[in-house]
Amino acid sequence: MRTIDLTEWEPSGPLVLSSGELAELVGLRRDLDLTIEPAGASGAEYILRPGATVGALDLDGLSVVIRPKLGIDRVLYLASWAMGNPGAVTFRPEPFGFKGEPTVVEALVPMLAHAARRAFARGLLHSYRTEEEALTTIRGRIRVDDQIRRRFGVPIPVEVRYDDFTDDILPNRLVKAAAHRLSRLQLRSPRSRRDLGFIRATLDNVKLVEFPPNAVPDVRFDRLNEYYREVITLARLILRHASIETGRGRVRANGFLMDMNTVFQEFVTRALREELGLTEWTFPPDGKLPRRVFLDQDGEVNLRPDLSWWDGSTCHFVGDAKYKRIEHKAVPNADLYQLLAYTTALDLPGGLLVYAEGEPGSTVHQVAYAGKRLEVTTVDLSGSIGDLHKQIRLLAGRIESLRREAASRKHAA
Repeated sequence: MRTIDLTEWEPSGPLVLSSGELAELVGLRRDLDLTIEPAGASGAEYILRPGATVGALDLDGLSVVIRPKLGIDRVLYLASWAMGNPGAVTFRPEPFGFKGEPTVVEALVPMLAHAARRAFARGLLHSYRTEEEALTTIRGRIRVDDQIRRRFGVPIPVEVRYDDFTDDILPNRLVKAAAHRLSRLQLRSPRSRRDLGFIRATLDNVKLVEFPPNAVPDVRFDRLNEYYREVITLARLILRHASIETGRGRVRANGFLMDMNTVFQEFVTRALREELGLTEWTFPPDGKLPRRVFLDQDGEVNLRPDLSWWDGSTCHFVGDAKYKRIEHKAVPNADLYQLLAYTTALDLPGGLLVYAEGEPGSTVHQVAYAGKRLEVTTVDLSGSIGDLHKQIRLLAGRIESLRREAASRKHAA
């Protein structure tokens, strides 16, 4: 299988693509967040430019790998925060013998295997599950109504309901499904294939379930299953970003793709919520706002800000998180227009744009005639974890100031 190795945001050199490869890439360019441009007049060479999506996608005879700009450890740290398990995933490159920076998938396989071995060493998680079956012997309670309705007085088999102490439960199903998804990808390491085989063999009695990426169930942790936290977090992360036989038209592909736009937005939202000590109701994600926000009086232009702080149905702060590389003198006008629309629709004196990376510090745009103040700041994701959270604390302090100002003006009015 041919492999095309790309790096987030960076254009490739001229690549010769067959007509079949080109058709496959064109069919999946939205999934890959990929721009394809001719490299010359001949039409045989092309420049591939990835966006903010990282990971790997395996097509028919072609594998596309997109490496992140950030280190794998930082990407997975942000992703674990975004999923509500801050710090649950620890990247350990030393035991796995990597030379240089691995791809996201190459890192995930040994991480999942290591977390699974640690969890399984303390005992495979079991729990009671209610089963309803027709048996030749009585077990648990007889379902009298079902017995009469289905069997018409025939004594055997017996419709029964019983509690079964089993390992075929949600946490183990998530881990098995994650291992199965990764096994569908192109893996260069025989050890990775053995590691995934170990997980599936250990969970042989567990049913293989396909979880849709947009509906991966959460697991509540307590003192009995806390030792499963790391492996469950990794499994949910894999299932959320993995896709099986996805594509458009006749193009089919298996892949693991992470949209860093979404990861950054969700990380900033959750990290700020934790720092401010707020709930999901008062500092919600953009899909769970307390009420719909419209720019126009007729309610035709719907707005969904990334960051907002609510008191019931009243918003006292609004902001947006953008995973883009910028310098303060070159903030995209469209982003400022979007923030201006948020502050106008919510009747706020100002708002905040939060970018990833960029130059340190902040800048302010005072909008003429509108009386709105648009602030721009950045979060450097490449420093230490301590530095990252120090920036989040400073950001939370600025948000508190903006909220107090907005609340004071609304109270005075």
